[in-house]
Amino acid sequence: MATALVQMSQVNKKFPGVNALADAHFELLPGEVHALVGENGAGKSTMMKILVGIYAKDSGQVLLEGKPVNITNPKAAEAAGISIIHQELNLMNDLTVAQNIFIGREPRKWLPFIIDEKKLVANAQQLLSDLHIDLDPNEKVENLSVAQQQMAEIAKALSFKSKVLIMDEPTATLTDREINELFRIIRDLRSRGVGVVHISHRLEELKQISDRITVMRDGHTIETLQTKDASIDEVIRLMVGRTIFQESPGIPENPSKEVILEVKNLNRGRLVQNVSFKLHRGEVLGFAGLVGAGRTEVLRAVFGADKPRSGTIAVKGKEVKINSPSAAVKNGIGYLSEDRKRFGLATSMDVQTNISLTVISRLSDKLGRVNFGKIKALAEKFVKQLGVRTPSITQLVQFLSGGNQQKVAIAKWLNADTEIIIFDEPTRGIDVGAKSEIHHLMNDLAAQGKGVIMISSELPEILRMSHRIVVMCEGRITGELPGGVSTQEEIMTLATQRVGAKAA
Repeated sequence: MATALVQMSQVNKKFPGVNALADAHFELLPGEVHALVGENGAGKSTMMKILVGIYAKDSGQVLLEGKPVNITNPKAAEAAGISIIHQELNLMNDLTVAQNIFIGREPRKWLPFIIDEKKLVANAQQLLSDLHIDLDPNEKVENLSVAQQQMAEIAKALSFKSKVLIMDEPTATLTDREINELFRIIRDLRSRGVGVVHISHRLEELKQISDRITVMRDGHTIETLQTKDASIDEVIRLMVGRTIFQESPGIPENPSKEVILEVKNLNRGRLVQNVSFKLHRGEVLGFAGLVGAGRTEVLRAVFGADKPRSGTIAVKGKEVKINSPSAAVKNGIGYLSEDRKRFGLATSMDVQTNISLTVISRLSDKLGRVNFGKIKALAEKFVKQLGVRTPSITQLVQFLSGGNQQKVAIAKWLNADTEIIIFDEPTRGIDVGAKSEIHHLMNDLAAQGKGVIMISSELPEILRMSHRIVVMCEGRITGELPGGVSTQEEIMTLATQRVGAKAA
């Protein structure tokens, strides 16, 4: 048997209030795609961040090609042939593909401070050609799709002659066609002897791309399985430590006929063109479409985060002017951003502060003095109600798992008594157990008479969860389908059909 590229054993790591890793172990072989799975907070990312030097382990051993190593920072990891591609891509938008790939390592002319632009582009083109990646090295990154940016990240990582490539949720924002292209590149890397660590919550992908699966739970390595012999049900059981159904709960009974939100002829640039729709009380309304279809842009305009050029918005039959998020909140509209860390939460603050942010004025007296007793009581109520797993309400949100961060963001809007709640990719990047809890919570909100709008790129999720599905393509609504009885093929037909184009 070949010497392992990476061997991590008895690795321990503690954070304040959290035992992130406890005697964890992991092995990666040459030319292997090894899937690393587990619920949020299981220790997957911590394990890999120790491998690339972002975190220092408290104890344990790391071997690289059989030799002990102590990698103290990402640059040392790159020099050792280990690269990581994070879920949040790390490229500079105003630079070209070539400049991003070789930043800090540009070829020089006879004077060391003059970059050899011609050689830079040629080197990038050679690398892209070797990987069979169809990208123009002179194109600015800001003009690339998410999938193309990811290909540029892969090229950058492999420009360091990486033997180990770690990919954290690489398919989270990709279409099926883009995922197939990514998998082609991963298989090509495997054939070259590169070891690939594939971290993903999309369990259905494991059979397509991985050779082995390692399951982590609560900081422990539970088991490593041969993919060909493992079932998805078995992987889920090992992840959560209990039997759980992947199927989402059925949607509540038919919603009320009362229209709680009506949007007419909304326009804002190329991605919001003449959009009109209605939301009923007690309804889950799904928004489907490919990346870049304009779904998020429409709902950001409804929430006042982006100012529309024209159109009207009516809440409970009354036309309202929403030109800011605070105006939306006053009209009973809440918005959970797909980027919860950037827009949905104050991650450097604690749980109780985040939950109370939307109603802080209600918890203060006339002189502006905050009643911390009320904040504590409110936070404890929602932590218990939503089952937020946290050592205490004073825990910093940045140390919670993705699923628990999402619950804190939801608590913030429930606290504000919103009647219309917009969920933008509510289960992206969270594990199967937390996903099921979020689905049940959304259904509970609809059953309470709230109006729920859900944007999701996961077609099975949107089909199971929605009463109706609005489908968009290139900034326009191309059709509407009933939830539950429609098919993925019907959604994709509308999602790829421009307004005015005739279906084949």
